[in-house]
Amino acid sequence: MTASEIQQEIDRTRERLGETVEELAAKADVKARAKEKAVEMKAKAQGKATEVSGLVKDKATDVSGLVKGKATDVSGRVRQSGALQRRWPVAAAAGAVIVGALVVWRRRRT
Repeated sequence: MTASEIQQEIDRTRERLGETVEELAAKADVKARAKEKAVEMKAKAQGKATEVSGLVKDKATDVSGLVKGKATDVSGRVRQSGALQRRWPVAAAAGAVIVGALVVWRRRRT
């Protein structure tokens, strides 16, 4: 080996050593790594919250449609039979289901 080849080898070794030191310094910077992890977890939580919110809205819409359908069905039967006094518990139960779905939906939104 010539002196210039040895010098080039030394320069390459210094570069690799510098890169290794930078990598070790980055790994040792616990505060920066913790911040990165916090940002990552926050984004993940926001994504999950959006997903759950969409599911709750869909379910509330489904329940609302079902209850409205049942209420319409019950209303038609009541008119046909003239037994309005006997059907009020069904209407109350339908109202309770709607209120419950709205409460769940509101809690999930916040």
